[in-house]
Amino acid sequence: MAFLFRQSLRRTRNSITSKSTISSSTHKCITIASLAKSPAPSTTSKTTPYWQHIWKNVDQSEFLTYRWQTRNTVERPEKLLDFLKTVVPERIPDAVKSAKEDGRLITREAFLEDVYNGMAKAPMSVRLTPHVLSVINWQEPLQDPVLRQFLPLKSRILPDHPELTLDSLHEEGDSPVPGLVHRYPDKVLFLDTESVTKHSLKPARRRWDAMFEYIEQNPAVQDVVVSGGDSYYLDPTHLTRIGHRLLAIPHVKRFRFATKGLAVCPMRMTDPNDAWVNAFVEVSDRGREMGKEVAMHTHFNHPNEITWVTEMAARALFQRGVRVRNQTVLLSGVNDTTPTMALLIRKLSDLMIQPYYVYLGDMVKGVEDLRTSLATALHIEQDLIGGIAGFNMPKFVVDLPGGGGKRPITSYEHYDRETGVSTWKAPAVTGEKIFQYHDPIERD
Repeated sequence: MAFLFRQSLRRTRNSITSKSTISSSTHKCITIASLAKSPAPSTTSKTTPYWQHIWKNVDQSEFLTYRWQTRNTVERPEKLLDFLKTVVPERIPDAVKSAKEDGRLITREAFLEDVYNGMAKAPMSVRLTPHVLSVINWQEPLQDPVLRQFLPLKSRILPDHPELTLDSLHEEGDSPVPGLVHRYPDKVLFLDTESVTKHSLKPARRRWDAMFEYIEQNPAVQDVVVSGGDSYYLDPTHLTRIGHRLLAIPHVKRFRFATKGLAVCPMRMTDPNDAWVNAFVEVSDRGREMGKEVAMHTHFNHPNEITWVTEMAARALFQRGVRVRNQTVLLSGVNDTTPTMALLIRKLSDLMIQPYYVYLGDMVKGVEDLRTSLATALHIEQDLIGGIAGFNMPKFVVDLPGGGGKRPITSYEHYDRETGVSTWKAPAVTGEKIFQYHDPIERD
């Protein structure tokens, strides 16, 4: 599962063995109890324009428009560096845990060079909205969990795992027609939605028609995930076209659009006149009338991504009858502690967003520094159970390399914590075939 940001993964050394290590803060059950006794931190401080430490003269009415957000989104490396020069102090605390207390600092120039070189090696392009840029602590950027997700730093990039393959999830092998992945008996992944322009619309429609025809000819398919890039960037007419066509297939009972939009640009959801939002709501309403479920799957990874604007957006979707679920990726240095994950789950639940999945990081290129071990995930899940209501407790899963699909993290056949190698089966998908998942390799 790879979406727009630097998804998934962490740790490596020259030795071919790996030993899973757990931070002591990962499994303190007392933290969950203390969280349960105190109210969740408020996300409703509407008197605070959280963006004005950067855009001092931008008022709320302007910042909350999707047009302003897209016009001021930072995409090119040169534009990003120009932005960083205006927000990063001349000296910032080093990334090591005790740097602030020890007074160890690095220069702004060194940080900018690290960012520039990291972007040159990153497997994905950078696209940062003003909303995302506003929730990052630029006084201490090297400690910021939001920055860690979105900005690759050369100094943090680790060698890819030696067992990595180019198509680690085996999506090409499970693709009966271009753009469609059919791995599970009753579900397909509809991927071909990225950057369709008026010049590419006819070829896209031909591809879509082939995908729709395959779904129509396979009555076992009841569930469709629309993804590929990000559905937020689908033209509203294309979203409607895909939605209506899927609703017209009798055996398709449910489908969802995957998007990080609610996390990176929530203000769009608050605009009652936005064509994309209205198209989504119309498809959702039509599905409900037909007895079919249409949902939005979004991707929050840290509580700091949630602001009062996010709350407004989530409430607007809830009031319009849109079902929203969240899929989190367990990321090293971002959310790999019990208190952080517990707070994220509580905040999402309070926003009527169902905490649906927490994924172990995929074994993909360029993000090894973000992966965590299976042991870390097992400890966090164990600590959370009982401290969070069952209907708000997300499923912790691993998407198996090689095409095994999603499996609960507790369902491994064998797990060697010294080597970091776990083995798995997916009987409903591939019978008795054995799959392996590898923890990140420890680095001295």
